[in-house]
Amino acid sequence: MARYTGADCKRCRREKTKLFLKGSKCDGPKCPIELRPFPPGQHGRGRTKDSEYLLQMREKQKCARIYGVLEKQFRGYYEEAQRKQGKTGENLLKILETRLDNVVYRGGFAKSRDMARQLVGHGHIMVNGKKVDIPSYQVRPDDVVAIRANSKASETVRAATDLTSSVSPWLLVDHDNLTGKVLRAPERDEIDAPVQEQLIVELYSK
Repeated sequence: MARYTGADCKRCRREKTKLFLKGSKCDGPKCPIELRPFPPGQHGRGRTKDSEYLLQMREKQKCARIYGVLEKQFRGYYEEAQRKQGKTGENLLKILETRLDNVVYRGGFAKSRDMARQLVGHGHIMVNGKKVDIPSYQVRPDDVVAIRANSKASETVRAATDLTSSVSPWLLVDHDNLTGKVLRAPERDEIDAPVQEQLIVELYSK
């Protein structure tokens, strides 16, 4: 399974905004983007001309990095979103939101999407009573997501739930029993990812 293995904080600095890839570290004073609010590299402080194409590309990169998706898979999600009824940009975000690793994160069972992806990949997550170890697995309404019984990650998950201030409204979560249910597909105004999806549609429409 291909995945990004570089420094997460460099991705935030490249996009000049917090992508919240490192959990609680992103809210603290040691967040690198607070200390160095400019892109990484020797030319990071230089001025760049923000062309239309650059803005569209940066928005696509930002979205892909937030959800931890590489280019080939992201393009596949976009093509799937095009085939669905409704606005392509909103469909794209809904597909990304209903990935299993994102649902684990949104439910408060992980401090970050990276941690959620690791929990899924290591077999700690059950969907409707069956182990699912594919982070990109698409959940559906009425699916029940739970931490596997006797999982060695249970204490780590409980520590994450203690830091959770809110849960996405399209999920019903029981942190005591480490279970969650998908009530419905998310609405656009319930997706708080800082993404202008129309710029991504414009990029791929060229």
